[in-house]
Amino acid sequence: MQTKLSPQYNPKEIEDKWYHFWENEGSFHSVPDTSKEPYTIVIPPPNVTGVLHMGHALNNILQDIVIRWRRMQGYNALWMPGTDHAGIATQNVVERELATKRIKRDELGRERFVEEVWKWKHKYGSTIIQQLKKLGSSCDWARERFTMDEGLSAAVKETFVRLYKRGLIYKGTYIINWCPRCRTALADDEVEHEEHEGHLCT
Repeated sequence: MQTKLSPQYNPKEIEDKWYHFWENEGSFHSVPDTSKEPYTIVIPPPNVTGVLHMGHALNNILQDIVIRWRRMQGYNALWMPGTDHAGIATQNVVERELATKRIKRDELGRERFVEEVWKWKHKYGSTIIQQLKKLGSSCDWARERFTMDEGLSAAVKETFVRLYKRGLIYKGTYIINWCPRCRTALADDEVEHEEHEGHLCT
């Protein structure tokens, strides 16, 4: 009996079916095995505030190629997934949402504001993970982490303290980008630059 092939490729019929099969079979899950040489990639975590762009797609496809190749070579390969809380960007979107209810961040206090960030993450943060799955990314989703997870936050603090004690990081005096509304320092890529004619005064 001959099977009639569709004249056009329909990704909905093929991709979702096989991706669900791989997930259900645990095809991407890595279990410690001393008989195999380990090979690990930790995903550069995309921010939960937005959606994937072409740079993410290229980056993740290249990682996927490498990790699948290592699996086929017999390595105990693990592609560790995760997302980044993107501090200032997430704070801004949560503050905008609170503003629609006429609530200010300072009125809530730190603990309640962090709770609002977690609510926002649970509501919207899975978009990027679903997009990665649509790309066919073969991450070990059972190990998915978020940078605000309790264990990760503790690890970051521990690392900074150790580096500080070893003299590898320090608090210096220098010009920074300061946001008077957020009352925090900003990275160069978080600032909208404007050129102005001015005078250098001494």
